[in-house]
Amino acid sequence: MTRLEEDISENLNPELENILGRVGELYNKYGIKSVTMDDVARELGISKKTLYQYVVNKNDLVSKVLDYLLNQKNCVFKELLSKDLNAIEELLEVGVYIIKSIKDYNPSTQYDLKKYYPELYTKFHDVRKERMHQSILKNIEKGKEQGLYRKELDNDIIAKIQTSRFIHMSSDEFFDRDEMLKPQYVMELFIYHIRGIANNKGLEVLEKTLDKIDIQEYLH
Repeated sequence: MTRLEEDISENLNPELENILGRVGELYNKYGIKSVTMDDVARELGISKKTLYQYVVNKNDLVSKVLDYLLNQKNCVFKELLSKDLNAIEELLEVGVYIIKSIKDYNPSTQYDLKKYYPELYTKFHDVRKERMHQSILKNIEKGKEQGLYRKELDNDIIAKIQTSRFIHMSSDEFFDRDEMLKPQYVMELFIYHIRGIANNKGLEVLEKTLDKIDIQEYLH
């Protein structure tokens, strides 16, 4: 099992955690290729000697940053899923979280990762895809247990369809990138999914939930 295939359960050294978090911000702002080790040391106000106490080289730094970011996102989702929400509320909460996240999304970061670090990109992509698939599966099972989703649904097929929608968003030939990064696009994707799997009771819960959380607040 690779580092990217598991949560980082050990407690990170606080200084390393700070380094990885701030480097992640730099990568997201400027892309990966353009940010050198000299840039990292200068931006963080540390010497390169100190930086190399934690990482072997830039490839190692990129790998550790990806581990850290995956783990951070996983922690956020675990906290979200631990709330006392029904399956439909849960999905809409995830949608709101994604909308908030994409406001800071920089496509050049993923482009650099795919072009210059293909092995890391593949691992990152595979872990993200599997976690997403498992999360959707659990939500479908939860929705059925709560009497909100149609009992005849094939859980695995539906989970794969929804996972594919998100995983292949950036390669869609019909929508341009700007359209796909709009909050309306993301929320419609979730609402479309819910309407397709909910029974009558679930549809009623959806409408009440949309009114309750004032989804329009996040669409601007």
